[in-house]
Amino acid sequence: MTDRHGPPRGPNPLTPALDRAGFVVPGRSGPSSGLTGLTRRQMLLGSLAAIGGVAAAGSLAGCASPTAAADGVRELAFWHLLSGGDGINMAGLVEDVNALDHGYHATQTVLAWGAPYYTKLAMASVGGRAPDTAIMHASRIAGYAPGGLLDPWDLDLLAEFDVTEQDFLPRVWEKGGLDGTQFSIALDSHPFVMFYNTDIAEQAGVLGSDGQLAPIEDADQFLEVARAMQGVTGKHGLSYGYLGDGAQMWRLFYTLYKQHDAEFDLSGTRAEVDTDAAVESLEYIQTLLDGTICAPDGDYGTAVAEFMSGESGMFFTGVWELPTAKNAGIPFDAMPIPTLFGTPAAYADSHAFTLPHQSDPDPEQRRATYRFVADILQSSFAWAEAGHIPAYQPVVQSPEYQDLVPQAHYAPAAEILNYDPEAWFTGSGSDFQSYFLETVQNVYLDGADPAEGFGAFVRRVDVQLSKPNPV
Repeated sequence: MTDRHGPPRGPNPLTPALDRAGFVVPGRSGPSSGLTGLTRRQMLLGSLAAIGGVAAAGSLAGCASPTAAADGVRELAFWHLLSGGDGINMAGLVEDVNALDHGYHATQTVLAWGAPYYTKLAMASVGGRAPDTAIMHASRIAGYAPGGLLDPWDLDLLAEFDVTEQDFLPRVWEKGGLDGTQFSIALDSHPFVMFYNTDIAEQAGVLGSDGQLAPIEDADQFLEVARAMQGVTGKHGLSYGYLGDGAQMWRLFYTLYKQHDAEFDLSGTRAEVDTDAAVESLEYIQTLLDGTICAPDGDYGTAVAEFMSGESGMFFTGVWELPTAKNAGIPFDAMPIPTLFGTPAAYADSHAFTLPHQSDPDPEQRRATYRFVADILQSSFAWAEAGHIPAYQPVVQSPEYQDLVPQAHYAPAAEILNYDPEAWFTGSGSDFQSYFLETVQNVYLDGADPAEGFGAFVRRVDVQLSKPNPV
């Protein structure tokens, strides 16, 4: 599991060890991790930032000062929050593009996922000594760009390196913009999808002649398929873990909610929602959690283990679990979550490149940064091999990508994705999904009234909407 999309499930020998500040500990990375660009100074200052506040973070950001070696190579500072397998893959990508000799050398700084990362990034931007580029979740742009923490992208300059709006799906590109200005360039989309065991599906009689799961047209048919698979496994038809995990709860709820073609508008001082769609979605989740179709009280790690050991036929998760399924050696495929309520939809987010604010950016340093980002995008087939759907469509449309299975089978999810409702307090690594956990978990776990649980969540959201954006 990577990028903390779900709760950690114990040590992974390939996962770089992180100190309390979120930096990779030298000598404790897994084999061939490639994270050799991290300096002792970066790690030391990261530790200071964890305990010393703004001043320490400003010192850390100082590693981004524009520099050019005697041979004209620009040293670029690149921050991201990718750990585990994602971190290893990103390290390989950076190493590959550095080797292109395009006039830059990018050095990674890896920080802990979630609030620690976004706090340090904000501190660096406020201090005007931010890294040259940093990965953010696209769902967090609305909270950062209005406060001047991000610089806009010069799309004409980006086009000089053969990256334009036309190279991205409209939903993915538009999420990087705010009020007509582009503040992020997506590397990928990582939607909530459905893995399934092809052997179990065949034994249950629900596998099509093409070797893929036969089409599922509605909510009732999905229950029938899940029960048929449970008849094969003797345990569960579906694995879905949520206990204590607001992100997992929200991903499934929001997928089903958006399949009702329902809106969740946070642009005003009160949330505008479709309560009927929300209640129906929650009632359906309660139906799934009946102890036969799915465990009523499973956490994420339990769900992963169950599916990977062949004790269930289907698994609601993110594309980031592809390496886990491959390593498990089970026969499997993956697809977008079936359309159960009329409108194709999937929850998703994107890792996206941003330009953290710099008071007086050096033009040649910025040009080298644009070249670096373009090179990563154009080399993102390796990112696809690990599971994420590249945002740069020339990669997705390539024959090589179309031969990737199951990636090519779930890639259409990128066309129906839905990011978090837009507000300063929403997005991956924010408290928004924690509010959902606090108010709605009893609906999942104890069969509490969906209308009461959702109403409590909306009231909690309204409290946040009454507050100004702190950044």
